[in-house]
Amino acid sequence: MKAYELRELTQSEIEIRLADSLEELYNLRFQHAMHQLENPLRVKEVKRDIARFKTALREFELGIRTEEE
Repeated sequence: MKAYELRELTQSEIEIRLADSLEELYNLRFQHAMHQLENPLRVKEVKRDIARFKTALREFELGIRTEEE
């Protein structure tokens, strides 16, 4: 997900996507352990998305970003 796409989301949407990404990362790690992972770079992409989501949620927490933007 690109930064400009993330800026358009509300706090609740980001939380939902974070939960989905965490679940996807869990599944990817499981597939990797079973040697069934087709695209190993997907793990890296998902981890970066998770970091972006957590950063955006922290911005809401600190008041840097608000729902009105």
